[in-house]
Amino acid sequence: MERIRAARETLRCCLEASKVLSSNFDIAGETLEKTSQRLDFLETSITKISTKCNLYNKIKDPLDCAIHLSVSIPSMFQLLCGLEDSLLYSHPSYGLFEYLNTIKYTQDSLRFFTGYCKLTIPCLEEVEHLLVENNFSIADTWCLDENVNKCLEMVEELLSMEERFNSEGGALFSALDKLETELPTLLMDDNIVMEKIQAIIERLAANNRQTNFVSVYVEIRSLNARERLEELGLDYLEMPLTEIDRLKGVENQIYNWGRHLEYAVKYVFETEHNLCCEIFQKNHSEIFSQIVTQSGFQSFFKFGNAIVEGKKEAIKILRLLEIFAVLIKLRPDFNRLFNGKAFWDIQTQTRELMKKVVNGVCETFWELHQQVELQQLPCAPLPSNCGVPRLVTLVTIFCNELLEEEYWLTLLQVVEIHQGWNHKEFNEELVTGEIRNIVTALERNLEAWARAYVEPALSCLFLINSHWYISKHTKGTKLGELMGNSWIRKQEENIERFMEAYLKESWGKLADEDDNVSFGKAFERIYESQSGVELCDNRLRWRICEVVLQAVVPPYIEKHESPVDIKYTSERLERMISALFKPMVEEFGATKCTKLTSKVNRVIADRVSRTPAAA
Repeated sequence: MERIRAARETLRCCLEASKVLSSNFDIAGETLEKTSQRLDFLETSITKISTKCNLYNKIKDPLDCAIHLSVSIPSMFQLLCGLEDSLLYSHPSYGLFEYLNTIKYTQDSLRFFTGYCKLTIPCLEEVEHLLVENNFSIADTWCLDENVNKCLEMVEELLSMEERFNSEGGALFSALDKLETELPTLLMDDNIVMEKIQAIIERLAANNRQTNFVSVYVEIRSLNARERLEELGLDYLEMPLTEIDRLKGVENQIYNWGRHLEYAVKYVFETEHNLCCEIFQKNHSEIFSQIVTQSGFQSFFKFGNAIVEGKKEAIKILRLLEIFAVLIKLRPDFNRLFNGKAFWDIQTQTRELMKKVVNGVCETFWELHQQVELQQLPCAPLPSNCGVPRLVTLVTIFCNELLEEEYWLTLLQVVEIHQGWNHKEFNEELVTGEIRNIVTALERNLEAWARAYVEPALSCLFLINSHWYISKHTKGTKLGELMGNSWIRKQEENIERFMEAYLKESWGKLADEDDNVSFGKAFERIYESQSGVELCDNRLRWRICEVVLQAVVPPYIEKHESPVDIKYTSERLERMISALFKPMVEEFGATKCTKLTSKVNRVIADRVSRTPAAA
């Protein structure tokens, strides 16, 4: 029983213990249920924290980078605003190099600032992208909207600051405009400061403004060159061809043309060339060519071509030789200054002008003796005064001038060049022989012209006058040396021969008159026919008057003069004959005529004193 009671007690204790345990289990279950719920919440919280930590780890580097880069942007922005004011409210004329340094510093700062902005934007964009990619699940709205987006918009706006500075109306654009405005002032200055100009050019070239600078430079320097040339008085370069043909003193214009061309090349364009070389260095040729073209240099070629295209005359050879001499003298300067493709037009014009000059000289020179021969039959009646034909004076003066060293050496050079172009040999005898041909043709012309006179006496006077002129103007000259002493002696012999023929055909016939009446009529006829004759030289006149007086007066005194009433006394004959053959008054005065009469009177007195009648 006791065992049963003990067992029952034991069971009862166990039952109570089970109840307690069951109660505890219920409590533990509730606790576990709560714990389970808490664990779920904790798990969710830890997951969120883990995701947020992962996101923060992802944006840490780009955000850190953006923050570090953005810190310097405000201070740089303030610096640029200060530089902008300096560029806008100052001028290079007050301090060029300081202004240039400000421009360079501004440009460097803008590039640095733009680089910072370009580095910052990708970092901010990456942060924004990561936040969006995670659906803003853990992102604060204010962080995204108020900070990241705002910063990104501001930096993107600042990125356009460089473009604003360089756009029209911007600080840098205006500053470069001021430099271009300052440049003409420097270029027009007589004392050009190369350091300033080169500094401006470097800055303009660094900003791709060299095209504007080149146009300004060409305009200013070509204007300067043109003004310097206009000071020389170059209006004659623009004369039309017809005026040049009519111009008697064209040699003065050609002389000036040579001087002015030399001045233009050696002093005007030499200066411009050196300036271009210093400023533009390797690229100077094209710019220098524009200056030369716009300065009016082409007018020199226009004038030269007008002379070449003028009438073919002997005197034109001298003018063309002068042009050739100038071109040859300036050839080294032309080759040095006007070389390269940029000067193709000037090179072509120079060669063409040289070619025209050489051909013009040679064509005219080789045709001269033919032109002289063609005038054997004069187009107009010969002058009744038996004067020296214009062709004789022109040819004589021309040949003497041509043989002067100034022209002769140039002519030989021109002919040698022309012969070379035509693959022919050159010899100086070609040229000297042609001059002899010209003089020989002129002599043949005189003989032909003399035959045109009806009266033999006038024909003789014409030949005497012309040959005396030729002899006088060749003796002791280059032409005389070329023709030779024998030729000069022949001229003198011809004069003596023509004088004998002249006396025979005129005054010598008076000796055949037997009475005073027939003598007077014959004398008057001869005197009247020769009263209009003008001799080219006073010495020739003295000599002919002396010969005529000796041929007329002494025989007249011996044969015809008597105390009886006569029409002509010996004194009257002397006065009348002494008044013949007077040259133009402008050239010879009356005092020489008085001397001539006195000299003739002495000759006659000597002659009369030796006659039988005087005995």
